[in-house]
Amino acid sequence: MTNSTQAPTTVTSIGVAMFTVADQDAAIAFYTEKLGFELRSDTRFGENGEMRWVEVAPPGSTARLALNPPMRGTPGGGAIGVETPDVLAEHARLTAIGGIDLDPEPMTSPGAPLLFMLRDPDGNHVAVVQPA
Repeated sequence: MTNSTQAPTTVTSIGVAMFTVADQDAAIAFYTEKLGFELRSDTRFGENGEMRWVEVAPPGSTARLALNPPMRGTPGGGAIGVETPDVLAEHARLTAIGGIDLDPEPMTSPGAPLLFMLRDPDGNHVAVVQPA
C-alpha cells in the first residue's frame, strides 16, 4: 500500500537488531564461542567511557546483532531469525557443543520452513531457519 502524501523512505535494509543482555562479556562469549558468530564491534563510549557498543554477526553477514545492557527492567525477551542452508546440520553441531538451550528437534509445519529455536542465557530467542 502506498501513501502518496508521504515522502518515500531512504531506509534500504535492516542493519542491526538489538538484544538486551545482563552481561555483555558473557553474551559475547555465548555468541562467539557457542554459536560461531564474529565480534564486529566492542567500543566504549559516553562521557567517561562507561558504556559499550557491542555487535556480533554470523561470518559474512551484513546484518549485525547489538548486545546492549538493560536500560530499564530486565534483559531478554527479544527474538531474531537467522538462516542456514542446512538446519539439520546446524542443529547437530549445536547439540554436540552442548550447554545451549535449544529445541530437541527441528520442526516443520505445512507452509512454514524447517526451523528450530534456541535461547541465549538472557532468554532472547533465536530462530534458526532453512529458507525454502
